[in-house]
Amino acid sequence: MDVKQIIREFIVENFLFGDDGQLKEDTSFLESGMIDSTGILELVSFLEERFGIKIEDEELVPEHLDSLFNVANYVKKKLGKKVDVFQGNIET
Repeated sequence: MDVKQIIREFIVENFLFGDDGQLKEDTSFLESGMIDSTGILELVSFLEERFGIKIEDEELVPEHLDSLFNVANYVKKKLGKKVDVFQGNIET
């Protein structure tokens, strides 16, 4: 299962009560009322646990967390950096 599908399933189960009909890749979670600020924190907690990443306070921005597309791309980038760190390929 890919990153986007895992995130989609979490959002559908926890915020849409199993109804994914209204969840499109570019739907704004906040503007649509799908997820509120507390829900974003719940999403962040899930992402950190499920994918083993750390989301810093300064990364808590809509560009990273306000749509399925944005969240999936953000997590993929974080996972890529994590792999690079383990391989010693990140420049500091």
